[in-house]
Amino acid sequence: MAFVEIHFRGHAVHKDATLYAILPERAEAAGPFPVLYLLHGLSDDHTIWHRRTRLEWYVRDLPLIVVMPDGGRGFYCDAADGAAYESHLIQDVVGLADRFLPTIAERRGRVIGGLSMGGYGAMKLALKRPEMFCSVAAHSGCHAVVRRLAEHNRLPDHDELTPELLRIYGLPPRPDEDPFALAERIDRSRLPAIRFDCGTEDFLLDHNREFHAHLERLGIAHEYEEFPGAHNWDYWDQHVREALAFHCRALGIQPISAAAAAD
Repeated sequence: MAFVEIHFRGHAVHKDATLYAILPERAEAAGPFPVLYLLHGLSDDHTIWHRRTRLEWYVRDLPLIVVMPDGGRGFYCDAADGAAYESHLIQDVVGLADRFLPTIAERRGRVIGGLSMGGYGAMKLALKRPEMFCSVAAHSGCHAVVRRLAEHNRLPDHDELTPELLRIYGLPPRPDEDPFALAERIDRSRLPAIRFDCGTEDFLLDHNREFHAHLERLGIAHEYEEFPGAHNWDYWDQHVREALAFHCRALGIQPISAAAAAD
């Protein structure tokens, strides 16, 4: 694999920005390649997936580009009062990747995932923009954050975040930032493949169980699993491998060595 750090202008957030990317470099890997946009959590940045997991090793044989952008603390939303991190991802990051990397610049070649804030962001963006992403895999996502903010005008389970969330979402929060509402109105013919998981000791387990039950009531096909574990990197390092396998099935790709053997 080739590992690159890219510095560029984030026009949507009015500042310079940085992303990490992993690219196939084996001689038998012929592009263009599909792309996984992998999002970080609230307290982290674009470096964290590479620093805290064996991600580069897990994708070493895959004909897949992994792009890891910096989403700040913006919940991958265009804030009511603040930076436009959804526009940054969709316009600046995806736009740059499609211009300068050997990507498949179509829905069939884009998937998205993340953890915690990034798990919510990935799910929200996949349901909000199904014309862009063909699959989503989220770990430990705070999927009910907008719903709880709308119901209580605060986040009762993490009240210290309420001022920050009100700045991002406003009151009442917009339905197009809520995965629950987005799932209710999405065109079923454009549904991405959906997978999410959570640890049984994770403080966000209720968010995930509620979203799973909501999708079941709507009759939306998805994969949901719970595993032993908490809200930590031991859990995410282990279960990102299952997410990668899920994305590979959605993209119709297999390890380069296996593809070469099949030929």
